Amino acid sequence: MVEDGKAVRRRRICDKCEKRFTTYERIRDSVVWVVKKDGRREAFDANKLRRGIQRATDKRPVSIEDIERIIDQVEREALRSKKEEVSSKFIGRAVLKKLKKIDKVAWLRFASVYLEFKDLEDFEKVINK
Repeated sequence: MVEDGKAVRRRRICDKCEKRFTTYERIRDSVVWVVKKDGRREAFDANKLRRGIQRATDKRPVSIEDIERIIDQVEREALRSKKEEVSSKFIGRAVLKKLKKIDKVAWLRFASVYLEFKDLEDFEKVINK
């Protein structure tokens, strides 16, 4: 271990020429940036996402494990996108997709904030869809 435990130094031997060489394996911080609707960028914040999902699932039969699973899956999807930045729409759609499978009322609550419902007609449109 080197660099205060942030890297591993390894001595290796080339199979062809048999020369020895050193490699360093470093931990790379994978930070996904979320681009907001107004263009601001902020680091993906699992706690912020957790609060939003918890509000939507309040008094619903959705377990803490379900919420954590959604957060983990959404973060993995964002990391798998191979982009340093993802839109807040990407995050919102991913959460909606997962919530819809778990609890329709929680899904509708989350959608009302994410899709910025203005009135009852907006709810009706989404429900009918």
